[in-house]
Amino acid sequence: MTQTKAFDWTDRLKASGIHLGMSLAIAALAALLVFALWYPYPYREISGGRELFFIVVAVDVVLGPLITLAVFNRSKPRSELVRDLGIVGLIQLAALIYGLWTVSVARPVHLVFELDRFRVVHAIDVPEKMLLQAPPSVGTMPLTGPTLLAVRPFRDAGEETNATLVALQGLHLSARPDLWEDYEQARPRVLAAAKPAAELKRRFPAQVSQIDAAIARTGRPEGGLRYLPVAARKSLWTALIDANSAEVCGFVPLDSF
Repeated sequence: MTQTKAFDWTDRLKASGIHLGMSLAIAALAALLVFALWYPYPYREISGGRELFFIVVAVDVVLGPLITLAVFNRSKPRSELVRDLGIVGLIQLAALIYGLWTVSVARPVHLVFELDRFRVVHAIDVPEKMLLQAPPSVGTMPLTGPTLLAVRPFRDAGEETNATLVALQGLHLSARPDLWEDYEQARPRVLAAAKPAAELKRRFPAQVSQIDAAIARTGRPEGGLRYLPVAARKSLWTALIDANSAEVCGFVPLDSF
């Protein structure tokens, strides 16, 4: 009897281990989708994508193998064992799909220049009923990482007042498709609002080495860079911008507001 139980646990652990390996392989593919497309650097950090993904996947990776450990038993009829393992697989697949859907609707879709800052806009931030009001040239909800946009100038004082009141109620200007415009049109305004990158080192002397490293990664000289603060769901960062083209070419984990 003792020997039978030992063999039973050996089989269960082996089946659970195989299931764990398969789950980790699928999780790796899911990570490629999430971090290469939906949450490229630095959005995996400033938008909370990394934590959200690992919570979802950790639950899913642990759930399946644990259930397999509980239900696997070679003494069961083959049809019953196949049925049980099939149900476990379906439960795990449903949990993974739901988790990836949750990560998807929270993904960043645009980095929007808003008056004197950049704001990261996430899919869940944008009212669905307003999507049709976006300019025809703007991709509304991209699946391949955030695109650069800008909030256009207000047409008149009435529109500005209305937009401000709506923003105070929780709908940021950057999340309104009717206010979006191509980043190309906003480049002069971006450069006018941005400040010299050298000023960051004067403001944050304790983080000079971190700032220098971020500047070096851009491949541009310090004098050729400016900066603007970045507001995101999880934290506040700083974007480094080419002083001539207004191209966003780097990020620093500093609150420069």
